[in-house]
Formats: sequence, structure tokens, C-alpha cells
Amino acid sequence: MLHSRPGRMAAPRRIRAAGAAILALTLGVFSSLAAAQAWPAPGKAITLINPFPPGGAVDAFGRPLARQLGMQLGASMVVDNRSGAGGTVGAAIAAKMPADGYTWFLGAVHHAIAPSMYPHLSYDITRDFEPVALLASVPHVIVVHPKRFPKNDLKSIIELIRKNPGRYNYASTGNGTSQHLAGEMFKMQTGTFITHIPYRGTGPALQDLVAGQVDMMFDTLAGAGPYIKSGQLVAVAVATEKRVDSYPDIPTAIEAGLPNYVASAWYAIWAIKGTPRDIYDRMTQEVQKALQSKDLQERWASLGSTVPVMTREQFGTYVKDEVNRWRSVVKASNAKLD
Repeated sequence: MLHSRPGRMAAPRRIRAAGAAILALTLGVFSSLAAAQAWPAPGKAITLINPFPPGGAVDAFGRPLARQLGMQLGASMVVDNRSGAGGTVGAAIAAKMPADGYTWFLGAVHHAIAPSMYPHLSYDITRDFEPVALLASVPHVIVVHPKRFPKNDLKSIIELIRKNPGRYNYASTGNGTSQHLAGEMFKMQTGTFITHIPYRGTGPALQDLVAGQVDMMFDTLAGAGPYIKSGQLVAVAVATEKRVDSYPDIPTAIEAGLPNYVASAWYAIWAIKGTPRDIYDRMTQEVQKALQSKDLQERWASLGSTVPVMTREQFGTYVKDEVNRWRSVVKASNAKLD
């Protein structure tokens, strides 16, 4: 009687098992590639949720980005404005959307401020979304009405405000906005008191500042830039570490003796948590490609903005740092949503 050796029988089984594993892995890779290539599906629109009203700063960056991405992806890109409660309504809506790669979230610095101003949010910007890219950063600039101060340099203005607490005021685009908290940070760092006058948006605030109804404002270069160029407002200082290339004559607050006064409004795009990795990676690559396009670079420069060089992991860390930084400003200034 012939007897088979166990080792000789086991070897073919191992070979077949290894072959099956390789086949499964290969099919998985091809399946992943097929999914990436199938996105976006022909005729299916991709939605960017903008949690602010049409015509605002997020639209100024989001809509040109959507057009550029649409051309690159060969897809229809829709910007869906879902405004309310300082951008938190749209964020809450986006957080509950299907994570299928057909909905993305456009947000801003306001979403790093919101956790400190709205204690009962139904979403968490650092847990319910995946960072894709920081699209643009626009520095804040201290602007004053040309005739409100005897001397329009920052040192002289700080000295005058210190001597007259409560006499001067500043406009903002609303409670809890970066313009509001940039003003509060200024007060903290200079040891001064100026009255906060909140408005419903950038337009009304700037109009009253130009008309001389208020004294100063801590707006972004994107908003105040046209009024600076026309001479209707005077730019006292930019809240940056170095001068802005498109406004080289405006000194930094650091040059004027405020070593820690750095503030900017930034705009970004996130994925819905759980978006398939291959689609998430593809969108990240497409956004970075779009930001290098001549059209977007020219538009960003015209708005006084820059594109910080960050990986999406670095951007995720940056958002967490911003949440903590603005929380300290809110706490120290006792800022409220009155």
C-alpha cells in the first residue's frame, strides 16, 4: 500500500491559499482604483455647502474654486448656501450628509471660534469632518476714518485711546466674528478700552466707518482693501508677521510695537467624516492643483490673500490650534453673543 506524505499534500494547499489571497488583494486594489476612477459619476453633481449667505467672503473663494474643480473633474459643482447662526447651521447640515464624496464643506475661521461662542453645537469641526485644505488666509488690518484721529499711526492712536477710555469705538461684522475678536485681542494687548459696535455683515460696518459714524475697524484686507485704495479709509497696520506683498506700504502691528498681534480670516474645505479614502485623496490632490492655477492665484492676490503651504494633516492640527487660541481670547475678553 502506498502512503502519501502529509507535507506533500499541504504544499499545494498552501499554494492555493496564497494564490487566493493574492487574487483577493489584487481584486481589492482594482476595486479601489475602479471606485476612484468612477468618481465623480457622469451627470452627478458635487455639492459644496457654504454655511454663509451668497456674496460673502466664503463665496468669494468658494465659487471660483468650484468652477476650477468642475473643469478639472469634468463635473458639475454646486455651491449650496445654508446660512445661519454664524455658519453653524450649515456646518450642522453638512455633518449629517452622506459621506459618499458628493458633499463637501466650505468653512472659515468662524468655525474655529464657534465652539467657544455656541456651547451646544450639534457637531464638532475636528471630529465630524476630515480636513482637505486651507484655501486662503486673509490678514486683518486696522483701519480708521481719515479724520477721527489727529495722527493716523498706530502708536499715536494707542496712546490717545489709553488717555480717553470709552471715548472711541470700533465696528465689527457681528458678535463672535473674527473682526469682533480681533478688536478684543487688540484691547487686551494694548490695555485699552474701546466700545464694540456690532453690525450685520461687512458692508454695513464699512459704510458707517466711511461715513464717520464709527471710529475704527479690525476688518480683513479682502473687505477693507477697496476703501484703503480709494483713500476713504486709512490702514494703520496689518496683523501679520511681515508686510503683505499687495499692500507693501502698510506697516505690521509688530513694527508698531505689538509683538503678538497676528490675526487672519481663513477659508477652507473639509470632507464629511467617513468619505471613502480614495475619493478623499483624489479631492485633496485636485484642490491642491486648483490652488496652483493661474486664475485662482490672481483672484486670491486681488483679495489680499495668500495660500499657506500645508499638508491636510498640518491643516487639521492648525484648526485644533485655532480653536484653542480663539477660546482663550473669548474667555479673556468675556465676549458674548448679545
